[in-house]
Amino acid sequence: MIKAVFFDIDGTLVSFQTHEVPPSTVEALAALRERGVKVFIATGRHKDSIDNLGTLEFDGYVTLNGGYCWADGQAIYKHPIPRADIDSLIRFEQEVKRFPCALVEEDGLFQNYIDDTARQLYGLLNFPLPPLRPLEENNGKEVFQLIAFFRDGEEEQQIMAALPHCEATRWNPLFADVVPQGSSKAIGIDKIIAHYGIRLEETMAFGDGGNDIPMLRHAGIGVAMGNSTTEVQAAADWVTTSVDEDGIMNALRHFGVI
Repeated sequence: MIKAVFFDIDGTLVSFQTHEVPPSTVEALAALRERGVKVFIATGRHKDSIDNLGTLEFDGYVTLNGGYCWADGQAIYKHPIPRADIDSLIRFEQEVKRFPCALVEEDGLFQNYIDDTARQLYGLLNFPLPPLRPLEENNGKEVFQLIAFFRDGEEEQQIMAALPHCEATRWNPLFADVVPQGSSKAIGIDKIIAHYGIRLEETMAFGDGGNDIPMLRHAGIGVAMGNSTTEVQAAADWVTTSVDEDGIMNALRHFGVI
């Protein structure tokens, strides 16, 4: 019996075409709550950057790809990037190469500068451009994720060498989410269900991007959206229709959860 369902946001709950949650998904989430099933967010976004879910209510949040988990009105798990890696990144930008990068801190995010690639990403997400300031103005605060706009694979390899305790995960070719090693949406699921006393086999997860692969493989039932890549679909137990074709409603009905 499914007792908890985890949802990615962009491309899963929210359409890239309309920037809204489809009516069928709103109905499906209400049906889950009526049946006593807990519903959770599992996203790469910062909790304060979740601005596209309207009035929908959730029981908890796996944010920053598992690095920051929130339930019952409080943070229940934090996994920041090691300070040595942030200092190394700042030195790399000062001494080797400057590239567009945002630092995601506990209370928000800022970016060093914006180029056309960054504008394209934030436009795709219908997300306001972050405030701009030099990376060194982080001033020692904890950083939980980087939004790194690598131009190509060679540049990614070069920059990641300066971040030895981090790993890059992608759900879009424009950029990578850089998180501390050991962070993933799968880890976030474990932290949330331990808090609520739910077993892993009682969970279900929906996603469409590369950063969703760990949780789709990990959850009791992993569902890939029809608009996801073949790699994501291969990691799932089942592939539903796209976010714009009632994918969440169709999958929940297919498995008899609603």
